[in-house]
Amino acid sequence: MRDLDLDATIDILNKIMEYELAGVVRYTHYSLMVTGPNRIPIVTFMTGQAQESLTHAQQAGELITGLEGHPSLRIAEMAETHKHDLRSILEESLEHEQTALNMYKRLLDVVQDASVYLEEYTRGQIGAEELHVIELKKMLRDYGA
Repeated sequence: MRDLDLDATIDILNKIMEYELAGVVRYTHYSLMVTGPNRIPIVTFMTGQAQESLTHAQQAGELITGLEGHPSLRIAEMAETHKHDLRSILEESLEHEQTALNMYKRLLDVVQDASVYLEEYTRGQIGAEELHVIELKKMLRDYGA
């Protein structure tokens, strides 16, 4: 085992928390903008994603305070594309999930072989984000993406 780099771990966890909180706003916005015959299942999916993003942000915050760090009050920057057709929403969601996946992979690089708990937590989050990427890609298949 190697020593855990607390500063790097807390820094990445804060970035994850900020990004997951942005996901709450993003997915809530998308759920409000969906129209058309598939609105109900897509809204259900988006509101579920918003709730999961909140849970992920809370988990990251709990880890930060558990490591004697200070959780950020910021939310990651979000671009408003003003594209609200379903394909655009799904493509933006896929991009968001891929970025989250990469953030958790960076965290794994820092905690691997330094903390069993943080490593397992991070692997679980990576698995969840990979599943979201898979689901969004499947949703985009009808669009040829």
